[in-house]
Amino acid sequence: MKILSRGTQIKLSGAAEYVEEAKEKINLMIKYMERSGDLSDSYFEEILGSVDEGKVDHFLEKHPNDVLVFGPNGKTIRARTANQKMMVQAADNNDIVFAIGPAGTGKTYTAVAIAVRALKNKIVKKIILTRPAVEAGESLGFLPGDLKEKIDPYLRPLYDALDDMIPADKLGYYMSNRTIEIAPLAYMRGRTLDNAFIILDESQNANDLQLKMFLTRIGANAKAIITGDPTQIDLPKNQRSGLWKAVSILKKIDGIAHIELNEEDVVRHRLVKQIIKAYNKADEVESGEQHFFSHKNGTKEKNA
Repeated sequence: MKILSRGTQIKLSGAAEYVEEAKEKINLMIKYMERSGDLSDSYFEEILGSVDEGKVDHFLEKHPNDVLVFGPNGKTIRARTANQKMMVQAADNNDIVFAIGPAGTGKTYTAVAIAVRALKNKIVKKIILTRPAVEAGESLGFLPGDLKEKIDPYLRPLYDALDDMIPADKLGYYMSNRTIEIAPLAYMRGRTLDNAFIILDESQNANDLQLKMFLTRIGANAKAIITGDPTQIDLPKNQRSGLWKAVSILKKIDGIAHIELNEEDVVRHRLVKQIIKAYNKADEVESGEQHFFSHKNGTKEKNA
């Protein structure tokens, strides 16, 4: 069989059965490249060597619309739980989405996947990922290095998610030309973010003014996802998280959606789900005890 390439056209000639098989494999490569933007040597060889439908299903999946992104080496990134799928649908149908839930529920990972998909599909021109650089029991000033080196650890979960979804060389290129930008929330002040997919991660560590500042940065043809875990607030005691206020006062605005994830969405180690349930139960008990003693003390004061 002969294969001849002319510009954007490929001409196949030979026995009909071989031509049909080659056509299927070429179409598979084209579809894969359209989705992932990259085709590794190992996957190229696998596709060439495949002769059964199982290989085709392995690459394109039986439900291709569920796949958000094809990562390096063909890794499929998809919404894995019911609430994560609701999060994807909400992002498709709204310009701003609040995704609230405990650690391990895939909020950040799913949000980054949605943003990468939008970039690859040319819905937006850039991705901006941000989170508050709030100290979680450790002093930022005592960390070694310059400002970037001090702040990068706070942004590491965003880098990790991107590493799973974009080949290293392409990610480096996107970062160098600012197609993808990762920065602390303070760096958003004064900017107007047009044609961008913006993610505010760890929003429970932003106060009222910071959240308002972020939300008013959103420009034309832009989308935003705000993720947060109200059980992990690291703000100083004299500062209040602005997350619940933002969710409360904005929930009735058309174009803004609110998705809540829970322990059933945990996709980390199987024990994480049990840990979250145990802490939730303990918090309920503590809350009940505090209410009881408060009521009891109030009764004593009245009697006195």
